[in-house]
Amino acid sequence: MVFSSIIFLTAFLPITFILYYVPIPLKDGKLVAYRNIILVIMSLVFYAFGEPVYVFLMIGSVLINYIFGLLLSTPAVEGKDGAGKRTGRRKLWLTLSVIINVAILGVFKYAGFFVSTLNSIAGLSIPVPQIALPIGISFFTFQAMSYVIDVYRDGTMYQRSYWKLLLYISFFPQLIAGPIVRYHDIDVQLTNRGRNGAADAKLMSAGLMRFTKGLAKKVIIANSMGYIADKVYALDISSYGAAVAWMGAICYVFQIFYDFSGYSDMAIGLAKVFGFEFLENFDHPYSSLSIKEFWRKWHISLSSWFKEYVYIPLGGNRKGRIRTEINKIIVFFLTGFWHGANWTFIIWGLFHGLFLTLEDTIFPVGKMETKSIVGKIIRNIYVWLVAIVGFVFFRADSIGYACRMLKQMFTGFRPAVGSSVALGVVLEQANPYNIAVLLLAIICSYPVSRALADRFRNRKWWEGALLSGSLLLLVICILSLASAAYNPFIYFRF
Repeated sequence: MVFSSIIFLTAFLPITFILYYVPIPLKDGKLVAYRNIILVIMSLVFYAFGEPVYVFLMIGSVLINYIFGLLLSTPAVEGKDGAGKRTGRRKLWLTLSVIINVAILGVFKYAGFFVSTLNSIAGLSIPVPQIALPIGISFFTFQAMSYVIDVYRDGTMYQRSYWKLLLYISFFPQLIAGPIVRYHDIDVQLTNRGRNGAADAKLMSAGLMRFTKGLAKKVIIANSMGYIADKVYALDISSYGAAVAWMGAICYVFQIFYDFSGYSDMAIGLAKVFGFEFLENFDHPYSSLSIKEFWRKWHISLSSWFKEYVYIPLGGNRKGRIRTEINKIIVFFLTGFWHGANWTFIIWGLFHGLFLTLEDTIFPVGKMETKSIVGKIIRNIYVWLVAIVGFVFFRADSIGYACRMLKQMFTGFRPAVGSSVALGVVLEQANPYNIAVLLLAIICSYPVSRALADRFRNRKWWEGALLSGSLLLLVICILSLASAAYNPFIYFRF
């Protein structure tokens, strides 16, 4: 089940909302406990709707990490700072938990990749395991690891209730598409949220409008751009010109941003509806003036996770320039690999890591003072080019196809290269609706809505306009979902 489906919008979400807010004469603590149970049950139903078998894998993963949390819950002899010394036993438990979590992820997500790579390198013919990938396994595994590592760092943070930990990891708004919620960001909310158990109408209203915004991103923009991108990436691109290649590459850049950020908006909005506050996950990354800034705004929860649990433990920037850049390359290698079991994802991660290293050394674009509009435009175009080229590898099924795509983008300008057919492909997609959506995608890539909100939020009509606009968008999205067959779920790789 996905958020952008009729069954979720018309059945699952209303039923969950009613069960969660049904008036029950319980005291605050017991009311929260009841609501936690409802969210756990409905989250498991949500996941089992598409993955009836692997729901037990997730439950088992939570149980394993719950046990490790208990084992790590009592610090050793406390030192001056009160945090407790890290004994060898606690390090052992932490190491075992990380190994088990990585092993689960490795078996279900990367086993086929490793065997295929070994066969290619060594000329072997080992049967490639065909293991179905549990949806969202990368997200709930990272959250489980976040919990255990946080408990290791602060033994008093452990969760005594298995059901609360299960809620933290299985909570349906972020379960299959993120954002990755770190345990220390939500620990208190598992027990205390809301005002005296009452529904917060203002928070719910803000949540529903945020959800609708994300749904519109997904249904109106991402699906439209994705339809074109899929058609182009299905072509033998070597037979087409640069116009077709650029059209596919640009449309995919918009598809993945509005799909990813749309699902994050929907998750953040749904969390608000049920009294939770999630951190932001995307902040107009295509408006950046450097790749370093891009990664401060793109998939913020993933970047923060790798920074806190990988980059800093590796030494961060504390061990000299060379070690710092090596640590960054390691992080971006893992970032790419996290996204999918294919060399194309690894190259995408290393590609961005390379530009971050260049910006820190011989090309310090992020440190340049840019006061002129022209300078900012040039730097922003640079970010767009890096993002577009990188996402060609991200989208392509193979390195070979990605290279052919890039070749056509930058060299396929000769009229002989599929000129008439290429022109037909471009004209077919350049209808008024797609052009309007493309313009909307470009405009919304920049913080235009934030500027409008800052300017008009104190006007009396602003809240009413937002509510009316959200209702209109919701109706449009539902009608679109009811009539359209194209509604891809691109998180199946994660």
